[in-house]
Amino acid sequence: MRKIRKRAIRKSRTPRQHGLRSRRPSKRMNPTSFILIVVTLILAAFGLLMIFEASAISALRTFDDKFHFLRNQGMWAGIGMVAMSVVSKIDYRRYYSMSIFMLGAVIISLIMVFLPGVGVKVSGAHRWINLGFFSFQPTSLAKLVLVIYLAAWFTHKEKSRLVSFLLLLFIVLGLIILEPDLGTAIIIGSIAVVLYFLSGAPLVQFLALLPMGIVSVLLLGLSSPYRYKRLLTFLNPNSDPLGSSYHVQQLLLGFGSGGWFGVGLGRSRQKFSYLPEAMTDSIFSIVGEETGFLGASLVLLLYLTLIVLAFKIAVNAPTRFGQLLAAGIASWIAIQTIINLGAAVALLPLTGVPLMLLSYGGSSLLVTFLGIGVLLNISNQSK
Repeated sequence: MRKIRKRAIRKSRTPRQHGLRSRRPSKRMNPTSFILIVVTLILAAFGLLMIFEASAISALRTFDDKFHFLRNQGMWAGIGMVAMSVVSKIDYRRYYSMSIFMLGAVIISLIMVFLPGVGVKVSGAHRWINLGFFSFQPTSLAKLVLVIYLAAWFTHKEKSRLVSFLLLLFIVLGLIILEPDLGTAIIIGSIAVVLYFLSGAPLVQFLALLPMGIVSVLLLGLSSPYRYKRLLTFLNPNSDPLGSSYHVQQLLLGFGSGGWFGVGLGRSRQKFSYLPEAMTDSIFSIVGEETGFLGASLVLLLYLTLIVLAFKIAVNAPTRFGQLLAAGIASWIAIQTIINLGAAVALLPLTGVPLMLLSYGGSSLLVTFLGIGVLLNISNQSK
């Protein structure tokens, strides 16, 4: 990340003031793009397998069809792969002029989740928009769109933009917290701060934003009863094994049952309604139980490869805008993966954040494929 920051600052002082001039995409796929596609498809395919393993029992009981969730996720995976292929051929520089309109559309969609007849309320949360044949979660798209907007904005060197930056975060994060969805708000806020730092902002401002963010998260956690219980559970996982600590206990039990080599595919016991959110937020526990330490480590290696490739694309991007855009997507993948996996092994509080490419959820999967498509286009225009 230090290399990205240095190169971004240096490029801002070159005659290419906006960093939008770039070479034409190569007709031949470079090795980085090829490996990125392979890793993405392996994770997505493995995700489909684990979603079926984790959901077959509940799907059979609820819908009398054990393939129900697999079929839905498979449809979104197909759409996502087509979208990734299309986006990889669109010159990423086009997003520069479109970024303000994309941001406006996302803010409107975040407001629409609260409108009766349009927004869908599930378990007290306003997080989805009813689009007729399916529901879509705007917060998933907000991650990618905010990265695009901030990359375009930070391409310019400006003085005294901290207030404007904080105002934008206040609007976007405020709408997301109202849903409520603190986990997504933490991810988006973290990505934004990382991009602000990489754009060449003074280190003093970056260091000042960190305690502000930590204090804000703590206050929000203490202000809500269920978040407060999650914080207490994180500090003492054994405090209430049959109540607030139940989820964490079942997560750890799944990992512990897996041992070195796992209990075998399809033989998970936690999926029999013991582990909450087994196919969404907690799917990595099923991975650990069925494939063991070895299988879980291989999955971690794939995610590490994905993150390293994304940052490599950022370092080699031919323009300042491309650098910041790729760095933002790389940060998004890294931060969301760390938060989900950290919660899965009780190193972080539970936040309800899905594991990209593995967890069940069409909106998250589709937007992830879109982000990978943007990375591929940047990569194909690099050296």
